[in-house]
Order: sequence, then structure tokens, then C-alpha cells
Amino acid sequence: MKSAALKSDVLLLLTAAIWGFAFVAQRLGMDHVGPFTFNGVRFALGSLSLLPLWLLSRRRINRASVVSPAASTKLLLWGGVAAGMALFTGASLQQVGLVYTTAGKAGFITGLYVILVPILGLLWRQRPHAGTWGGATLAVFGLYLLCVTEEFTISFGDLLELLGAFFWAGHVLLIGWLSPRVDAIRLSCIQFAVCSLLSLAVAVALEVISLHGLLSAALPILYGGLMSVGVAYTLQVVAQREAHPAHTAIILSLEGAFAALGGWLILGETLSARGLLGCLLMLAGMLFSELSGFFVRRRQVAGAA
Repeated sequence: MKSAALKSDVLLLLTAAIWGFAFVAQRLGMDHVGPFTFNGVRFALGSLSLLPLWLLSRRRINRASVVSPAASTKLLLWGGVAAGMALFTGASLQQVGLVYTTAGKAGFITGLYVILVPILGLLWRQRPHAGTWGGATLAVFGLYLLCVTEEFTISFGDLLELLGAFFWAGHVLLIGWLSPRVDAIRLSCIQFAVCSLLSLAVAVALEVISLHGLLSAALPILYGGLMSVGVAYTLQVVAQREAHPAHTAIILSLEGAFAALGGWLILGETLSARGLLGCLLMLAGMLFSELSGFFVRRRQVAGAA
């Protein structure tokens, strides 16, 4: 595996861990504030946390860009708005869904985008290798065991998480297309700001916002804003410079496993034997995709030599 690809995998794995434990913070935070208030404040913190890096990078030219500076700025603005809207929709469905489901289940259902990414990617003529499809199939079957009951029913919260998975898949593809063309820090800052403004607008209209509630939820909000948003989403943008969107989705799907771990350690949530089997299939899907991708690349190198 090339060093750049290995670095991307490590960054994506770290991102998955941060996001997984963020489901716990999101559940705890909503004991004190509404879902849109929580998202609005945490994404505002995430955007603000990147401003120093934005200022430090003002003189840095994005060498990966193939367009003029004016066109690059326009692409950055429009791309940031589009990514922010996709992020707002996915995050809103996820946050509201957490009111009705567990942190562990929400993490795994969100991981359904592992199969949606390569399917949607076909619209842009992206052709993942067979191992990616095999790994995605295992992961989706694991999600089925975890989320769908033996009576073939799904809860309202799980349904919201399922709808959100489509928007997370679109966000992964959009970031994968934008990240080589625009500055990663500026893209992250803009999309977080857009998501925050949209979330706060809904919160003002639908929720009661109080200083006491915000102070009570301070720790979960800080984790959700600085770690889950400011750090993890930026790691995703940087890592996707070298990672295929479908491959990225396989690794990031592990956030469900970390969410289940955090839910068990902190919230006392438990998984049934059926759920544990689903988790193992998710891990097997990721490993299958990784190993098959390694052998495909090795054969390509051998063939070129």
C-alpha cells in the first residue's frame, strides 16, 4: 500500500473513532437542548475553530487546483454552500433520529452510506473494484441484522437515520470531488458555517433556546463542535485527497462500531447476539475491501513492471 494511501486510511480510521463517540455526546447533549440547537452551536464552534488555520493559509496557493484563482474562489463558495446543505440535512436527520433510537444503532444505520456511495458514484462513472462491492455487501448485511427486527420492522428513529444515510453518501461524494480542487480548511469552515446557520434558523423557529440548557450541555457540545466537527470533518477532507469515495465509505462505516462501544461504556447500551453479528460483518466488510484493494494494486504494479 502506498504511504499516501496508508496515511489516508489512518486518518479516516481516526475520524471514524471520533465520530463514533460523538453519537454518545449527541445523546447526552439532547438531555438539555433541542437537536437543532445542539447542531447549530456545535457546527458554529467547528467553523470558528478553523478560522486561525484559515488566516494562516491565506497566502498559500492550492497547487491541486486546475482553474484560475477567481474560478477557484467561486468553486469554493458554491461548493461550501452545497456541502453545508448536504451536511445540514444529514446531521439534522441524524440528530432528531437520536431522540428515538440508541447511539449504537444510529451509528450503524448511518453507515448504510457504505453501499450508497458506490451506487451513487456510478452516476459519475466511478468504477470501484469487485472487492469494494463485496465488502460493502457484507457491511450492509451486517447493518440489516443490527437494525431490522425479526418481524421486519424498523423504528421511527431508525427510519430517520436511514434517510440521513442518503445525504451522508452524497456528502462523501461531494467532498471527494471538491477536496482536490479547493483548500481543505476553507471548504470545511464554509460548510460548517452554512450548516450552523441553517440549524440555528430552524432552532429559533421550533425550539426553546436557554443559557442554562447550553451550559448544562457544554461538554457534549464542545466535543461535538471541536472534535467531531472541527477535527474529524477536516481529517476527512484531507484524507479524501488520496482515497476513493467508496473505499472511504468502507472505513468510515466503522464509526458504528465505535458508537456501539461508546454507548456500552458510557450509556450502558447493550447489543444482542444478532447485533454483535452485524457488527462483526461490518468489520469483515471493511477488511475484505482493504485486502482485496491491496492485491488489486499489487497486481497493477506487477503488470506495469
